[in-house]
Amino acid sequence: MRVSWPSLNFFDLQPVAGRLALVFLVATSLMFLSGQSASAKYASFVIDADTGAVLHEVNADTRNYPASLTKMMTLYMVFDALERGQLSLQDSIKFSARAARQPASKLGLKRGESITVEQAILAIVTKSANDVASAVSEKLSGSERNFALKMTAQARKLGMSRTIFRNASGLPHRGQQSTARDMSKLALRLRADFPQFYHYFSTAQFSFHGKKHRNHNKLLKSYQGTDGIKTGYIRASGFNLVASVERDGRRVIGVVFGSRSSRSRNAHMTKLLNKGFAKIDTALAGSQYTGTTHKKSVSAKPNKKPRPDQIATLKVEWGIQVGAYKTTKPARSIAQKAINKAPDLLMDGYIKIVPLTKGVRTRVFRARILGLSKKQAYRACRVLKADKINCMELRVKKGLRQIADAS
Repeated sequence: MRVSWPSLNFFDLQPVAGRLALVFLVATSLMFLSGQSASAKYASFVIDADTGAVLHEVNADTRNYPASLTKMMTLYMVFDALERGQLSLQDSIKFSARAARQPASKLGLKRGESITVEQAILAIVTKSANDVASAVSEKLSGSERNFALKMTAQARKLGMSRTIFRNASGLPHRGQQSTARDMSKLALRLRADFPQFYHYFSTAQFSFHGKKHRNHNKLLKSYQGTDGIKTGYIRASGFNLVASVERDGRRVIGVVFGSRSSRSRNAHMTKLLNKGFAKIDTALAGSQYTGTTHKKSVSAKPNKKPRPDQIATLKVEWGIQVGAYKTTKPARSIAQKAINKAPDLLMDGYIKIVPLTKGVRTRVFRARILGLSKKQAYRACRVLKADKINCMELRVKKGLRQIADAS
Protein backbone atom coordinates (compact mmCIF):
# COMPACT_ATOMS: atom_id res chain seq x y z
CA MET A 1 0.00 0.00 0.00
CA ARG A 2 1.39 3.28 -1.03
CA VAL A 3 1.28 6.15 1.44
CA SER A 4 0.74 9.55 -0.03
CA TRP A 5 2.52 12.45 1.79
CA PRO A 6 1.26 15.93 1.31
CA SER A 7 3.54 17.97 -0.84
CA LEU A 8 5.27 20.99 0.72
CA ASN A 9 6.41 23.97 -1.25
CA PHE A 10 8.09 27.26 -0.33
CA PHE A 11 4.83 29.02 0.49
CA ASP A 12 3.86 26.22 2.88
CA LEU A 13 7.10 26.75 4.77
CA GLN A 14 6.71 30.50 5.15
CA PRO A 15 4.54 30.42 8.29
CA VAL A 16 6.96 27.99 9.95
CA ALA A 17 9.98 30.02 8.95
CA GLY A 18 8.25 33.19 10.05
CA ARG A 19 7.49 31.75 13.46
CA LEU A 20 11.06 30.57 13.85
CA ALA A 21 12.36 33.98 12.86
CA LEU A 22 10.01 35.63 15.34
CA VAL A 23 11.16 33.33 18.14
CA PHE A 24 14.78 34.09 17.30
CA LEU A 25 14.10 37.82 17.24
CA VAL A 26 12.32 37.78 20.61
CA ALA A 27 15.05 35.64 22.18
CA THR A 28 17.85 37.90 21.00
CA SER A 29 15.90 40.97 22.04
CA LEU A 30 15.43 39.57 25.52
CA MET A 31 19.11 38.80 25.74
CA PHE A 32 19.90 42.35 24.71
CA LEU A 33 17.44 43.86 27.16
CA SER A 34 18.73 41.60 29.91
CA GLY A 35 22.23 42.79 29.22
CA GLN A 36 21.06 46.37 29.27
CA SER A 37 19.31 46.00 32.62
CA ALA A 38 22.46 44.51 34.12
CA SER A 39 24.55 47.44 32.92
CA ALA A 40 25.09 50.00 35.66
CA LYS A 41 24.15 53.62 35.12
CA TYR A 42 26.93 55.97 36.16
CA ALA A 43 26.04 58.68 38.68
CA SER A 44 28.03 60.86 41.04
CA PHE A 45 27.23 63.54 43.56
CA VAL A 46 29.34 65.64 45.93
CA ILE A 47 27.93 67.95 48.56
CA ASP A 48 29.31 70.30 51.20
CA ALA A 49 27.87 68.79 54.37
CA ASP A 50 28.22 72.07 56.25
CA THR A 51 26.22 74.26 53.88
CA GLY A 52 24.30 71.93 51.61
CA ALA A 53 26.07 73.35 48.56
CA VAL A 54 26.24 70.95 45.61
CA LEU A 55 29.85 70.76 44.48
CA HIS A 56 29.41 68.22 41.68
CA GLU A 57 26.59 66.20 40.15
CA VAL A 58 26.10 63.84 37.23
CA ASN A 59 22.84 61.86 36.95
CA ALA A 60 22.23 62.66 40.61
CA ASP A 61 18.53 61.78 40.39
CA THR A 62 18.84 58.74 38.10
CA ARG A 63 17.51 55.62 39.76
CA ASN A 64 20.09 52.88 40.17
CA TYR A 65 20.47 49.68 42.16
CA PRO A 66 22.02 50.68 45.51
CA ALA A 67 23.49 47.22 46.25
CA SER A 68 24.99 47.19 49.76
CA LEU A 69 24.52 50.94 50.17
CA THR A 70 21.11 49.64 51.24
CA LYS A 71 22.71 48.61 54.53
CA MET A 72 23.10 52.30 55.43
CA MET A 73 19.33 52.40 55.88
CA THR A 74 19.37 49.05 57.67
CA LEU A 75 21.80 50.57 60.17
CA TYR A 76 19.71 53.74 60.41
CA MET A 77 16.81 51.54 61.53
CA VAL A 78 19.06 49.74 64.04
CA PHE A 79 20.38 53.01 65.48
CA ASP A 80 16.84 54.34 65.74
CA ALA A 81 15.77 51.21 67.63
CA LEU A 82 18.73 51.59 69.98
CA GLU A 83 17.92 55.23 70.65
CA ARG A 84 14.27 54.44 71.35
CA GLY A 85 15.19 51.59 73.68
CA GLN A 86 13.73 48.86 71.47
CA LEU A 87 17.21 47.30 71.29
CA SER A 88 20.37 47.36 73.35
CA LEU A 89 23.87 46.74 72.04
CA GLN A 90 24.08 43.48 73.98
CA ASP A 91 20.75 42.06 72.83
CA SER A 92 20.95 38.74 70.99
CA ILE A 93 20.01 38.29 67.33
CA LYS A 94 19.17 34.69 66.43
CA PHE A 95 19.63 33.44 62.86
CA SER A 96 16.71 31.82 61.06
CA ALA A 97 17.20 29.29 58.27
CA ARG A 98 16.35 32.01 55.76
CA ALA A 99 18.93 34.42 57.16
CA ALA A 100 21.58 31.70 57.33
CA ARG A 101 21.23 30.79 53.64
CA GLN A 102 21.72 34.32 52.30
CA PRO A 103 24.55 34.41 49.74
CA ALA A 104 27.94 36.02 50.25
CA SER A 105 29.22 38.32 51.41
CA LYS A 106 28.22 36.76 54.73
CA LEU A 107 29.43 36.04 58.23
CA GLY A 108 28.42 32.38 57.88
CA LEU A 109 26.36 31.68 60.98
CA LYS A 110 24.07 28.66 60.98
CA ARG A 111 20.42 28.40 61.84
CA GLY A 112 19.90 28.87 65.58
CA GLU A 113 23.24 30.62 66.15
CA SER A 114 23.27 34.14 67.58
CA ILE A 115 25.28 37.35 67.69
CA THR A 116 24.86 40.57 69.66
CA VAL A 117 23.43 43.75 68.17
CA GLU A 118 26.84 45.42 68.37
CA GLN A 119 28.49 42.50 66.58
CA ALA A 120 25.79 42.77 63.91
CA ILE A 121 26.54 46.47 63.41
CA LEU A 122 30.24 45.78 63.04
CA ALA A 123 29.66 42.85 60.67
CA ILE A 124 27.45 45.00 58.44
CA VAL A 125 29.89 47.93 58.45
CA THR A 126 33.04 45.92 57.73
CA LYS A 127 32.09 42.60 56.11
CA SER A 128 28.86 43.94 54.59
CA ALA A 129 27.32 40.66 55.71
CA ASN A 130 24.07 39.85 53.93
CA ASP A 131 23.10 37.10 56.37
CA VAL A 132 23.47 39.53 59.28
CA ALA A 133 21.37 42.20 57.57
CA SER A 134 18.63 39.64 57.02
CA ALA A 135 18.76 38.47 60.64
CA VAL A 136 18.58 42.06 61.85
CA SER A 137 15.51 42.72 59.72
CA GLU A 138 13.73 39.69 61.18
CA LYS A 139 14.68 40.74 64.71
CA LEU A 140 13.18 44.20 64.26
CA SER A 141 10.14 43.49 62.07
CA GLY A 142 9.45 39.76 62.05
CA SER A 143 10.19 39.43 58.34
CA GLU A 144 12.54 41.05 55.87
CA ARG A 145 9.60 42.10 53.70
CA ASN A 146 7.99 44.04 56.54
CA PHE A 147 11.34 45.57 57.42
CA ALA A 148 11.85 46.75 53.82
CA LEU A 149 8.45 48.45 53.88
CA LYS A 150 9.49 50.31 57.02
CA MET A 151 12.83 51.21 55.41
CA THR A 152 11.02 52.78 52.47
CA ALA A 153 8.67 54.67 54.79
CA GLN A 154 11.67 56.00 56.72
CA ALA A 155 13.34 57.00 53.47
CA ARG A 156 10.33 59.18 52.65
CA LYS A 157 10.58 60.87 56.05
CA LEU A 158 14.22 61.69 55.32
CA GLY A 159 13.34 63.24 51.96
CA MET A 160 14.61 60.30 49.89
CA SER A 161 11.76 60.62 47.41
CA ARG A 162 13.18 58.35 44.68
CA THR A 163 14.23 55.41 46.86
CA ILE A 164 12.45 52.06 47.27
CA PHE A 165 13.75 49.20 49.40
CA ARG A 166 12.81 45.55 48.95
CA ASN A 167 15.31 43.90 51.30
CA ALA A 168 17.75 44.79 54.06
CA SER A 169 20.97 43.73 52.36
CA GLY A 170 20.98 45.18 48.85
CA LEU A 171 21.01 41.76 47.19
CA PRO A 172 19.57 41.91 43.64
CA HIS A 173 15.93 42.88 43.40
CA ARG A 174 14.48 44.62 40.37
CA GLY A 175 12.33 46.92 42.50
CA GLN A 176 15.06 48.10 44.86
CA GLN A 177 16.35 51.45 43.62
CA SER A 178 17.83 54.71 44.84
CA THR A 179 19.75 57.74 43.60
CA ALA A 180 23.06 59.41 44.34
CA ARG A 181 21.29 62.45 45.79
CA ASP A 182 19.10 60.30 48.03
CA MET A 183 22.09 58.38 49.34
CA SER A 184 23.86 61.63 50.22
CA LYS A 185 20.79 62.62 52.26
CA LEU A 186 20.96 59.33 54.12
CA ALA A 187 24.67 59.77 54.83
CA LEU A 188 24.04 63.25 56.24
CA ARG A 189 21.19 62.09 58.43
CA LEU A 190 23.06 59.09 59.83
CA ARG A 191 25.67 61.44 61.23
CA ALA A 192 23.25 64.17 62.30
CA ASP A 193 20.62 61.91 63.88
CA PHE A 194 22.94 59.39 65.54
CA PRO A 195 26.27 61.04 66.43
CA GLN A 196 26.62 58.56 69.29
CA PHE A 197 26.71 55.64 66.83
CA TYR A 198 28.32 57.21 63.78
CA HIS A 199 31.82 56.15 64.89
CA TYR A 200 31.03 52.56 63.88
CA PHE A 201 31.43 53.53 60.22
CA SER A 202 35.13 54.20 60.75
CA THR A 203 35.80 50.69 62.09
CA ALA A 204 38.84 49.35 60.24
CA GLN A 205 38.27 45.68 61.03
CA PHE A 206 36.03 43.36 63.03
CA SER A 207 37.10 40.06 64.61
CA PHE A 208 34.59 37.23 64.96
CA HIS A 209 35.36 33.67 66.03
CA GLY A 210 39.05 34.32 65.51
CA LYS A 211 38.69 35.65 61.97
CA LYS A 212 39.36 39.27 61.02
CA HIS A 213 37.03 41.04 58.60
CA ARG A 214 38.50 44.22 57.12
CA ASN A 215 36.35 47.15 56.11
CA HIS A 216 35.66 47.21 52.36
CA ASN A 217 35.92 51.02 52.35
CA LYS A 218 39.60 51.42 51.51
CA LEU A 219 39.36 55.21 51.61
CA LEU A 220 39.49 54.95 55.41
CA LYS A 221 43.20 54.28 54.99
CA SER A 222 44.02 55.85 51.66
CA TYR A 223 42.24 59.22 51.86
CA GLN A 224 42.95 61.54 54.78
CA GLY A 225 39.93 62.54 56.83
CA THR A 226 37.62 59.72 55.70
CA ASP A 227 35.44 58.41 58.53
CA GLY A 228 32.80 56.36 56.63
CA ILE A 229 30.44 55.36 55.10
CA LYS A 230 29.69 52.33 52.86
CA THR A 231 30.60 50.41 49.72
CA GLY A 232 28.30 48.33 47.53
CA TYR A 233 28.42 45.98 44.56
CA ILE A 234 26.12 43.75 42.57
CA ARG A 235 26.49 42.98 38.89
CA ALA A 236 23.48 45.11 37.96
CA SER A 237 24.82 48.19 39.74
CA GLY A 238 28.55 48.11 39.33
CA PHE A 239 30.74 49.34 42.16
CA ASN A 240 29.14 51.98 44.42
CA LEU A 241 30.50 54.07 47.26
CA VAL A 242 29.33 56.72 49.71
CA ALA A 243 32.21 58.49 51.47
CA SER A 244 32.24 61.07 54.24
CA VAL A 245 35.41 63.12 54.72
CA GLU A 246 36.35 65.93 57.09
CA ARG A 247 39.39 68.14 56.62
CA ASP A 248 40.22 71.32 58.53
CA GLY A 249 36.73 71.46 59.96
CA ARG A 250 34.98 71.15 56.61
CA ARG A 251 33.04 68.02 55.67
CA VAL A 252 32.24 66.71 52.20
CA ILE A 253 29.97 63.80 51.25
CA GLY A 254 30.64 61.98 47.97
CA VAL A 255 28.53 59.36 46.18
CA VAL A 256 29.52 57.24 43.17
CA PHE A 257 27.33 54.68 41.37
CA GLY A 258 28.31 52.34 38.56
CA SER A 259 32.11 52.13 38.52
CA ARG A 260 33.73 49.21 36.72
CA SER A 261 35.91 48.07 39.60
CA SER A 262 36.55 48.88 43.23
CA ARG A 263 39.93 50.35 42.33
CA SER A 264 38.55 52.67 39.64
CA ARG A 265 35.68 53.62 41.96
CA ASN A 266 38.08 54.60 44.74
CA ALA A 267 40.31 56.54 42.37
CA HIS A 268 37.34 58.36 40.89
CA MET A 269 35.92 59.20 44.31
CA THR A 270 39.31 60.57 45.36
CA LYS A 271 39.33 62.91 42.37
CA LEU A 272 35.79 64.08 43.05
CA LEU A 273 36.53 64.74 46.71
CA ASN A 274 39.72 66.63 45.84
CA LYS A 275 37.77 68.81 43.45
CA GLY A 276 35.09 69.36 46.07
CA PHE A 277 37.53 70.55 48.71
CA ALA A 278 39.38 72.67 46.14
CA LYS A 279 36.11 74.33 45.18
CA ILE A 280 35.38 75.14 48.81
CA ASP A 281 38.91 76.50 49.37
CA THR A 282 38.76 78.66 46.26
CA ALA A 283 35.39 80.06 47.18
CA LEU A 284 36.37 80.73 50.80
CA ALA A 285 39.51 82.49 49.65
CA GLY A 286 37.33 84.92 47.71
CA SER A 287 34.85 85.14 50.63
CA GLN A 288 32.02 84.49 48.18
CA TYR A 289 31.24 80.87 49.02
CA THR A 290 27.67 80.68 50.22
CA GLY A 291 26.31 77.24 49.36
CA THR A 292 22.59 76.69 48.99
CA THR A 293 21.65 77.82 52.49
CA HIS A 294 23.73 80.97 52.93
CA LYS A 295 23.20 84.53 51.77
CA LYS A 296 26.03 86.10 49.83
CA SER A 297 28.57 88.19 51.69
CA VAL A 298 27.65 91.84 51.60
CA SER A 299 29.94 93.99 49.49
CA ALA A 300 29.78 97.47 48.07
CA LYS A 301 30.20 96.23 44.52
CA PRO A 302 29.86 92.85 42.79
CA ASN A 303 33.02 90.68 43.01
CA LYS A 304 34.56 93.02 45.57
CA LYS A 305 36.06 91.38 48.66
CA PRO A 306 34.22 92.03 51.95
CA ARG A 307 35.51 94.71 54.29
CA PRO A 308 37.53 93.59 57.34
CA ASP A 309 34.58 94.27 59.65
CA GLN A 310 32.40 92.02 57.50
CA ILE A 311 34.97 89.22 57.53
CA ALA A 312 35.08 89.43 61.33
CA THR A 313 31.44 88.35 61.52
CA LEU A 314 32.45 85.03 59.93
CA LYS A 315 34.82 84.16 62.79
CA VAL A 316 34.36 80.59 64.01
CA GLU A 317 34.86 78.88 67.31
CA TRP A 318 35.46 75.21 67.94
CA GLY A 319 33.84 72.72 70.23
CA ILE A 320 32.97 69.06 70.66
CA GLN A 321 29.77 67.01 70.86
CA VAL A 322 29.70 64.04 73.20
CA GLY A 323 26.23 62.64 72.71
CA ALA A 324 22.55 63.25 72.03
CA TYR A 325 19.81 62.38 74.51
CA LYS A 326 16.05 62.55 74.95
CA THR A 327 16.32 64.89 77.96
CA THR A 328 18.73 67.60 79.08
CA LYS A 329 19.85 65.90 82.30
CA PRO A 330 21.92 63.04 80.76
CA ALA A 331 23.21 65.41 78.09
CA ARG A 332 24.57 67.79 80.71
CA SER A 333 25.90 64.88 82.75
CA ILE A 334 27.94 63.43 79.87
CA ALA A 335 29.30 66.89 79.04
CA GLN A 336 30.47 67.35 82.63
CA LYS A 337 31.95 63.84 82.60
CA ALA A 338 33.91 64.75 79.46
CA ILE A 339 35.33 67.85 81.15
CA ASN A 340 36.35 65.76 84.16
CA LYS A 341 38.12 63.27 81.84
CA ALA A 342 40.11 65.94 79.99
CA PRO A 343 40.19 69.01 82.25
CA ASP A 344 43.40 70.45 80.83
CA LEU A 345 41.77 70.62 77.38
CA LEU A 346 38.14 71.40 78.23
CA MET A 347 38.10 73.59 81.35
CA ASP A 348 38.31 76.73 79.20
CA GLY A 349 35.14 75.74 77.32
CA TYR A 350 31.51 75.99 78.32
CA ILE A 351 28.69 73.44 78.24
CA LYS A 352 25.83 74.08 75.83
CA ILE A 353 22.85 71.76 75.41
CA VAL A 354 21.46 72.23 71.90
CA PRO A 355 18.00 70.84 71.03
CA LEU A 356 17.43 69.21 67.65
CA THR A 357 13.85 69.23 66.43
CA LYS A 358 14.08 69.61 62.67
CA GLY A 359 13.68 66.36 60.72
CA VAL A 360 13.29 64.10 63.78
CA ARG A 361 10.23 62.48 65.29
CA THR A 362 11.09 63.41 68.87
CA ARG A 363 13.31 66.20 70.09
CA VAL A 364 16.81 65.25 71.22
CA PHE A 365 19.36 67.30 73.14
CA ARG A 366 22.93 67.41 71.92
CA ALA A 367 25.64 67.70 74.57
CA ARG A 368 28.33 70.13 73.50
CA ILE A 369 31.35 71.87 74.95
CA LEU A 370 32.10 75.05 73.02
CA GLY A 371 34.62 77.88 73.20
CA LEU A 372 37.63 75.71 72.37
CA SER A 373 40.47 76.07 69.93
CA LYS A 374 40.67 73.67 67.01
CA LYS A 375 43.67 71.94 68.60
CA GLN A 376 41.85 71.56 71.92
CA ALA A 377 38.80 70.07 70.21
CA TYR A 378 40.73 67.46 68.25
CA ARG A 379 42.99 66.52 71.17
CA ALA A 380 40.01 66.27 73.54
CA CYS A 381 38.20 63.91 71.18
CA ARG A 382 41.24 61.67 70.98
CA VAL A 383 41.39 61.48 74.77
CA LEU A 384 37.65 60.86 75.16
CA LYS A 385 37.44 58.23 72.42
CA ALA A 386 40.30 56.35 74.08
CA ASP A 387 38.14 56.35 77.20
CA LYS A 388 35.12 54.96 75.26
CA ILE A 389 33.26 58.30 75.22
CA ASN A 390 31.79 59.21 71.84
CA CYS A 391 33.14 62.53 70.60
CA MET A 392 32.80 64.62 67.46
CA GLU A 393 34.67 67.85 66.68
CA LEU A 394 32.55 70.86 65.73
CA ARG A 395 33.26 74.13 63.98
CA VAL A 396 30.67 76.77 64.86
CA LYS A 397 30.06 80.18 63.39
CA LYS A 398 30.01 82.48 66.37
CA GLY A 399 26.64 84.10 66.67
CA LEU A 400 25.33 82.29 63.60
CA ARG A 401 24.07 78.79 62.94
CA GLN A 402 26.36 75.84 63.36
CA ILE A 403 27.93 74.71 60.11
CA ALA A 404 29.65 71.50 61.14
CA ASP A 405 26.75 69.13 61.50
CA ALA A 406 23.90 68.81 59.06
CA SER A 407 20.98 69.73 61.28
